[in-house]
Amino acid sequence: MYEAFYGFKTKPFSLLPDPAFLYRSRKHQLALAALQYAVQSRLALSVVTGEVGSGKTTLVRQLINELGDTVTVGLISNTHRGFGNLMQWVALAFGLPFRDKDKVELYHDFVEFLCGEYAKGRHTLLIVDEAQNLDVETLEELRLLTNVNSDDHMVLQMLVVGQPELHDTLKRHDLRQLAQRISVAYRLEPLEPEETAAYVRHRLTAAGGNPNLFHKNALRLIHSNSGGIPRVINTLCDLALVYGYADEKKQIDALLIADIARDRIDTGLYGDKVYDVSSLNLPKRASSRRRAPSGGEPAAAASEELAHGDEPASEEAGSGEMDLIVDGSAPETPAASEAAADEEPAGDDDDEPRPRGAKVTTLRADGGGERRKQGR
Repeated sequence: MYEAFYGFKTKPFSLLPDPAFLYRSRKHQLALAALQYAVQSRLALSVVTGEVGSGKTTLVRQLINELGDTVTVGLISNTHRGFGNLMQWVALAFGLPFRDKDKVELYHDFVEFLCGEYAKGRHTLLIVDEAQNLDVETLEELRLLTNVNSDDHMVLQMLVVGQPELHDTLKRHDLRQLAQRISVAYRLEPLEPEETAAYVRHRLTAAGGNPNLFHKNALRLIHSNSGGIPRVINTLCDLALVYGYADEKKQIDALLIADIARDRIDTGLYGDKVYDVSSLNLPKRASSRRRAPSGGEPAAAASEELAHGDEPASEEAGSGEMDLIVDGSAPETPAASEAAADEEPAGDDDDEPRPRGAKVTTLRADGGGERRKQGR
């Protein structure tokens, strides 16, 4: 849709895990290095946890791509409360027959498979993704699988990946034996603001586009509305490109991101969270997508004026509304607003405008609002 307009070879912000777009932040690089070390050192059990959309699955796929021919990999990713027989899923992951066999037969066949791979000079890696869905009994079964290893023969390695709930589950007293066998444990944290900006530019470049397509204020707003979670960043950026294409904008500005944030709050997609972006003092967009203002000028031209500091020569420019997305607490006082404005760093010439004497709407998680006059 927007690929040709912005000169992309492919969509830069797809939600599908793709190692080709892996941004190696310091956190992701450390996690990948830890997993590579675990595999190369033949460590029995490793665990990676992180928030939904933090890049765990992409990291795992990158690890698989970098493994040599001496490693046989089985991946289980379809875990849920009704997971069923673990050994059936293990057999399926490695392409072994599993129908009409009980647990004992499946376990015996799997041990025979492991020994056969080891005799060929190969070792086996079992990866269990979305492991936060596994109950205590199934996690204990995973521990028992590691009993096939001996001091001299490490025939099976396991990598268990899941959301933060998995980390909490592993602290249970009745899983202490499993926890004691974990050699490498890494928790993947969200991106910092500067990492978010670098992440967006990295994906734009990887897709063959302009790395500076997003204005710096837009990047700040993307971080504050995503919490630094890569999947949410991708969603916001992809929608921004759709909005930008509709407006025929050559650069994605913070006005577009504010539009998307408001839309997501209105539809309840942020849940109970409301993110603080009031420090950017964003004016409300003057027109809807692709609607030409009076005088026949394209909507893109009017939008560009707002984005780069030229106020429209109309009475509405001095009294238009600004929608601010705040933290859901009581609205700040005019004095606090003045202090926040004074603390803002001096922007470049291309910084976005801050209209004076504007009305401010405070948006809350429940959709309610309170309006006040900004004294300037």
